[in-house]
Amino acid sequence: MRPRAVLSVGSNLGDRLGTLQGCVQAIGALPDTDVLAISPVYQTAPVGGPAQPDYLNAVLIVATSLSPPGLLAATQRIEADFGRVRSPGAERFGPRTLDIDIISFAGLLSDDPVLTLPHPRAHERAFVLAPWHDLDTAASLPGRGPVAGLLAGLGRGGVRRQPDLVLRPPRPEDPGVPEDPGVLRGSGEPGGPGGPGEPGTVTEAP
Repeated sequence: MRPRAVLSVGSNLGDRLGTLQGCVQAIGALPDTDVLAISPVYQTAPVGGPAQPDYLNAVLIVATSLSPPGLLAATQRIEADFGRVRSPGAERFGPRTLDIDIISFAGLLSDDPVLTLPHPRAHERAFVLAPWHDLDTAASLPGRGPVAGLLAGLGRGGVRRQPDLVLRPPRPEDPGVPEDPGVLRGSGEPGGPGGPGEPGTVTEAP
């Protein structure tokens, strides 16, 4: 059985929902990787950093044969494909077209500074815990305990579920990344193109 990973995805620039939909498609197109579940979409007030627009956030559960470093490298390539710029001078917690965080990977504990597992701030982030809890009420963050308890301690201030915004599972006929970073494919903001899905949709891995 392939390891399972929990990913948090977010965007607060441009066509936020379209970017997240393209991100889901691109993750599903990674080698020997399947998107098993997609949470409802949340709108989130920014935490730290300069004044900036609200984020759209969601959580994905994936099964993958990639190693943790391999998955990190792959997700950073996807971020770059959608216009994310990583540089020494980039402002921490600044706005971004796409952010993909590996929250947990097969229950591993690691203090590697390149990829700390689980994510060192996940237990402090309602925008991670709330959609993850929607997918799995019995979920547990390695080393921290049940997600339900962590979320109860934080509360849901600053995160708002958006029932009219839905991310669909990856479709084989769709491209994994935009042909032009300025023209994002996917369901878009409300009223945009793309078929509806169901929050928390689960697709079984082959």
